[in-house]
Amino acid sequence: MARLVARIRILPADAESNLDGVVRSLKSSMPEGMEMKGHAMEPIAFGLNAIVGDFLLDDAEGQMDRLEESIKSVEGVGQIEVTNISRQSVRMK
Repeated sequence: MARLVARIRILPADAESNLDGVVRSLKSSMPEGMEMKGHAMEPIAFGLNAIVGDFLLDDAEGQMDRLEESIKSVEGVGQIEVTNISRQSVRMK
């Protein structure tokens, strides 16, 4: 089965959200068969940052919805925006 890489921008719920804690929670709460492969902090405005995460998942019906719901359920997550989805062409390490 093909694997997908989804790049998702995750905005904090409020200015006091601990983004490092959000990243730890995201990594530990991923549904089976999915993983957060990498992330970076992206400045938004006035000292606020967003998390830009790369997530691996199977190319199967309903997987993207499961991933989005999993991310939204993490404390400290406000809004999410899927910025890119593509097939994984090489094995990421």
